[in-house]
Amino acid sequence: MRWKAFAGCLALLGLTLTAAPAQAHGHDPGRGVLGPRDGWAAATTGTTGGAAAAPGDVHVVTKRSELAAALAGHPGAPKIVYVRGTIEGNVDARDRPMSCADFTDPGYSLPAYLAAYDPATWGRNPVSGPLEEARARSQANQAAQVVLDVGSNTTVYGLGGATLHGLTLRVTGDNVILRNLRFADAHDCFPQWDPLDGADGNWNSEYDNADLAGATHVWVDHDEFSDGGNDTQPTYFGRKFEVHDGLLDIVNGSDLVTVSYNRLHDHDKTMLIGNTDKPTHDVGKLRVTVHHNLFSDVGQRAPRVRYGQVHVYDNLYAVNDPAEYTYSLGVGVESRIYAENNFFRIPASVPPGKLVKYWKGTVLHATGTLVSVDAGRPRPVDLLAEYNAANDPDLGPDVGWTPALVSGLDPAWAVPARVLCGAGPVF
Repeated sequence: MRWKAFAGCLALLGLTLTAAPAQAHGHDPGRGVLGPRDGWAAATTGTTGGAAAAPGDVHVVTKRSELAAALAGHPGAPKIVYVRGTIEGNVDARDRPMSCADFTDPGYSLPAYLAAYDPATWGRNPVSGPLEEARARSQANQAAQVVLDVGSNTTVYGLGGATLHGLTLRVTGDNVILRNLRFADAHDCFPQWDPLDGADGNWNSEYDNADLAGATHVWVDHDEFSDGGNDTQPTYFGRKFEVHDGLLDIVNGSDLVTVSYNRLHDHDKTMLIGNTDKPTHDVGKLRVTVHHNLFSDVGQRAPRVRYGQVHVYDNLYAVNDPAEYTYSLGVGVESRIYAENNFFRIPASVPPGKLVKYWKGTVLHATGTLVSVDAGRPRPVDLLAEYNAANDPDLGPDVGWTPALVSGLDPAWAVPARVLCGAGPVF
């Protein structure tokens, strides 16, 4: 069904491609597995998730309590969790709605917090003291409800427009598949003020829509990630009161991951691969493939990479509001990004040299890029040359590796049709 719909979409656009956007999976979509050459998650043992689940380990869930029980049950055994409808994360153990006020520690209030840590009086010192401790307790109260761990040998699959709202799926195991899900508005009621973040300080929050923390062999496919339209926040201390963190972060030594055919949109800090510059558990890991995804109206981190060998190919980047845009590819410390055949739609006010940002990295492979300015005719752009012409120090071209696990590399001119027709959940 997916390939028929995709072929029909291409026919309307007058285009023909030969490869299906995802491996066929018969009548039981939760038992679909990653193809044998589909990116880093296909390495070594491959990624099958819960495909081998016994009938008793196949669950259909419609609310948070059921999802939590299904994920926690029978640890390590293959399991398939089908999500139906909208599951709200900000609820109590009986699935009754909870507000930020319900999570708030008695010692915390936002007005008191603002008064205590106003830079005019607090200065540029790390926040500390009873109010910060009460904020952290409040945040922990919310985390206990909205963060659900996904262990090994698990597939979570959405049925008919399934949505996880205000929830974080934190993948900590090996051999996990997340497919056909809508992730929306994982929001933090209790952001922390950090006076030392940047020149003017910043508000920082917890909770990604999906978070891979020490996970291995993970396939994230045909999902949608966004703030759910809930991105209007006030300004305090001259900075936006940011209640959203990442859409999909891959951190803490995660490894062998494929991110394919997803829609990530209307968000700032989108995809972080590697969360520290310190050479700890990330060295030799963070091997990730990012292909055929739509990054639409995202401000930055698409992705930002530290340490990892990351293959970024056949993605569509759409920038509509230059005021909300910072960069797309973040070249972090010891990163080895191999970018191929990506397509950028940008306004004239965004120069191609801005598509890449230096974050202490030294090298970038970028070939086959097409750029369309103000919806005009696409033209080839040498991203590395554009970056080096506009910035110092220069980045070198030799990343020291060449991707081998590639199921099919499309020409950049075909990427808009392929991605717009094929990315995101299938209903």
